[in-house]
Amino acid sequence: MTRGAPLPPDALYRKADVSRWTFRTTADLPDTVEVIGQARADEAVRFGIAMHHDGYNLFVLEPPGVGGNQIVRDVVSAQAAQEPVPPDWCYVHNFDEPHRPGMLRLPAGQGVKLRDDMEELVEDLRGAIPAAFDSEEYRARRHEIDQAQKEREEKVFESLGEDAAKEGIAMIHTPTGMAFAPMKEDKIMSPEEFGQLPEEERKRIQTAVAKFRERLERVVEQIPQWRREHQERIREVDRSVIRVAVGGRITGLKERYKEFPNVISYLGAVELSVVNNPEDFRGSEEAEENPFARALAMSVAGGGAPQRRYQVNVIVDRDGTKGAPVVYVDNPTHGELIGRVEHLAQMGALVTDFTLIKAGGLHRANGGYLMIDALRLLQQPYAWEGLKRCLSAREIRIESLGQMLSLISTVSLEPEPIPLSVKVVMLGERWIYYLLHQLDPDFRKLFKVAADFNEEMERNPDSELAFAQLLATIARREGMRPFDRGAVARLVEHGARLAADSERLSVRFEEVTDVLREADFWAKQAQHEVAEAADVERAIEARIHRSDRVRELIQDAMRRGTLLIDTQGEKVAQVGGLSVSQVGDFAFGHPVRITARVRLGRGEVVDIEREVKLGGPIHSKGVLILSGFLGARYNPGKPLSLSASLVFEQSYGGVEGDSASCAEACVLLSALAEAPIRQELAITGSVNQHGAVQAIGGVNEKIEGFFDLCQARGLTGKQGVLIPASNVKDLMLRGDVVAACRAGQFQVYPVTTVDEAAELLMGVPAGERGADGKFPEGSLNRRVEERLTQLSEQARAFAARPEEGQKPAEGAPS
Repeated sequence: MTRGAPLPPDALYRKADVSRWTFRTTADLPDTVEVIGQARADEAVRFGIAMHHDGYNLFVLEPPGVGGNQIVRDVVSAQAAQEPVPPDWCYVHNFDEPHRPGMLRLPAGQGVKLRDDMEELVEDLRGAIPAAFDSEEYRARRHEIDQAQKEREEKVFESLGEDAAKEGIAMIHTPTGMAFAPMKEDKIMSPEEFGQLPEEERKRIQTAVAKFRERLERVVEQIPQWRREHQERIREVDRSVIRVAVGGRITGLKERYKEFPNVISYLGAVELSVVNNPEDFRGSEEAEENPFARALAMSVAGGGAPQRRYQVNVIVDRDGTKGAPVVYVDNPTHGELIGRVEHLAQMGALVTDFTLIKAGGLHRANGGYLMIDALRLLQQPYAWEGLKRCLSAREIRIESLGQMLSLISTVSLEPEPIPLSVKVVMLGERWIYYLLHQLDPDFRKLFKVAADFNEEMERNPDSELAFAQLLATIARREGMRPFDRGAVARLVEHGARLAADSERLSVRFEEVTDVLREADFWAKQAQHEVAEAADVERAIEARIHRSDRVRELIQDAMRRGTLLIDTQGEKVAQVGGLSVSQVGDFAFGHPVRITARVRLGRGEVVDIEREVKLGGPIHSKGVLILSGFLGARYNPGKPLSLSASLVFEQSYGGVEGDSASCAEACVLLSALAEAPIRQELAITGSVNQHGAVQAIGGVNEKIEGFFDLCQARGLTGKQGVLIPASNVKDLMLRGDVVAACRAGQFQVYPVTTVDEAAELLMGVPAGERGADGKFPEGSLNRRVEERLTQLSEQARAFAARPEEGQKPAEGAPS
């Protein structure tokens, strides 16, 4: 590039290289099976998935719009499909400790079968057990036991009564129980008759009555023991009857599940419980007929009917699944992740049992892969801590947050922990990863693999073809119409514009896919069977139009003179800078007026934006660098004696970034040299302390913002923009800007130093120091240095002149 010459039109926009494309439409392209532009991230994902040691979980650093979520899902799903199906997980009643439900691990599909078998068993027992107790054999045995007990009691009382009768004493029944009374001629004596007996006879009778009363007390004391023995004999008969009713059914289940020792042990406990608790089944009819009795039974049973204890709670069912599970938890609360124990309200109390244990994402992903959004996880109380605890302990222990924090006193359960084997994939932006890595030591131990997704890839013929193939895959997958070569080329070029680099392509495929969908929509509106470049262009323009209300307001304010921006003429100490504003996901550029004022001072360059706290730290840094540049270049052996102020005129919001520092340097030089600046030129660029112009961001938007204003006022052919030469590779300008440049109505000038920029803006050679250490006569730098020397001499003279009422300084003329 020739110094001071504008860029040729071909440098302002790089078209897609279609010379290697042999397809006519995307229908001719095969589906892509690889992830383009993400070789490093793809390698990291595959390594993290294949690495099965502890702590090698995966964190995906996913910039917005890249689509890393879907990419990782596809890779994980492909790997999971090749892995074995993990087991089912069930919870069952613990007959020894009901508040600690037991865990059963079964092969995939067996959990549901066991649950159904237990339901069938309970249903059979509901009929078999009452029927067994209704049988003639049971009634006969029960009658025999009851009759034996009755006869035993009757015999002992009969014997006692006979013995008492032999001694003339009768055993009688009273409202308060058994009693003894003397008899005379087979009749009970009255108190008067007893009182008429001789003293000796009365004493004998009283002694006999006391003896028989004592015998009666001993008998009465023995009766509860006899009745307990009676009840035990009845229970033994009941158990024997139930064993007959249950034994065969349980034996059949044991035979069916003989390969699973844990199930055999559980079935043994079930059999023992049924044998010892026949009332669980015998009382079911009464509970069904009496709602109060049913509620009472449920509350006593811990949230359900007594038969619930024989159910199987299958919390994870793998029946019919293929490969390892891939689970994405959309709302990773503590309960949704770790699992929870629910409660039922019964008779004014909250009750629960093992059937109310609910699985979490870790249960469903156990043996496979769990995907979580990092930000959503961190926003949920205690969810991150719960996940770390499970991964560190390699087991899932369900705990209620209310119990953990002692917020509620409701009795809950302590389910047996389930062994955990899972690969966790967390997805989040880079700042989340680095924040966790810095502040949480556990994070570094548990997530040792980071997959960092790129936001752009190198642009070359191969990558453009791969990009086109990806577009074809997306269009076919979503049922869109084919896109012709021109449409694909325009989408590739739009990908470069999104990357803000003509040598790169954006891999933020979500936005590219949105444009693809909208282009298909406009093609349908235009009744095109194949989407064309015009449809893509319309989609892009429509997306901009929906978002550019604020830009139009700013452009209108500049056209009407509300915002003072000149595009013609010359002004001293005034230059058009370029700024970029962001509204949602839409960025646009617009010019701003930057002015400078110079006077005698102490060598300070005052940034008014910083003084009023509107300037950000990077902008303030740029101004300080500018001060260093001035101090080192001009009068290096003398202190600066100026006071300069810089300001963005009519700027009422924050100012950030150093992209205006080159404009600020030029406007300051203009103020010092009193050289007018061409207002038809705007400038952007960062400057370092050596005067080199450095690259900035948003170069396309900035150029287009100034172009729009010039076009609205009428292009003169002299208008243009100065940009850093290092930003030339980033240019992907709009078609109307390129067309204006091709027609000579607008120019884009690359600059590498402040001197080049100043020459273009002020039309005066900058000049370089000669062998004598001086700048050429009449050059811009000579005029600046002379002005600074003049200010320095004024400052020295001012310091030497005493003020009224003061003595002259030492060594100064009086």
